[in-house]
Amino acid sequence: MWCDNCLLVLPLRGGAIAWAVVIAAYSLAGGIFLLVDGQYLFFFFPEWQIYGGIGLGVAAAAIISMFALSNRSYIWIRVVKFLWPFVIVICAIRAIIMIVQLQRGKDKILWECSNGGQLWTDSVAQGVSTSGALPGGFCAMGFSSLNVAFIVSLLVDLVFQIYMYFLTWRFSKRLEHYSTMKGPYHGGYYQA
Repeated sequence: MWCDNCLLVLPLRGGAIAWAVVIAAYSLAGGIFLLVDGQYLFFFFPEWQIYGGIGLGVAAAAIISMFALSNRSYIWIRVVKFLWPFVIVICAIRAIIMIVQLQRGKDKILWECSNGGQLWTDSVAQGVSTSGALPGGFCAMGFSSLNVAFIVSLLVDLVFQIYMYFLTWRFSKRLEHYSTMKGPYHGGYYQA
């Protein structure tokens, strides 16, 4: 017996749509945060833009999944079932690189916090945008708490994406099963 929707109380399709909404919301928020304030945490020029772009790509994949599930489109379910493994692998690589880069930039982040949240001097010299400042909440938490929060959130993100892949795969299998069933007409229920 398969577990159609192990973590959610909702039915398979409704639960998968709700799960996709959650993934889209936090991926969109995280992607926008990295695009706006990522230069304070990552110090090589296009790095934070790549991470933010990947976050927006995950949000787009979740939105496509929402629409595919909401109109029960077999073709679009197959598309997202094909898409999610690539998204998961890219996000796993991104998570590893982000964790390593945060560790490498630890001293620079501590310097930014000690100097009122201003951008690292080498980043200013490279012409990176200096608008705004590092949000004060990051400095108040301390680097170790910030690092743990990033690691936990990246791992939770991967688990959520894997579960979204499971839901789209399961819904795809259910659609395949229904397409092979015969109804009450043409001897479907009464074939021996």
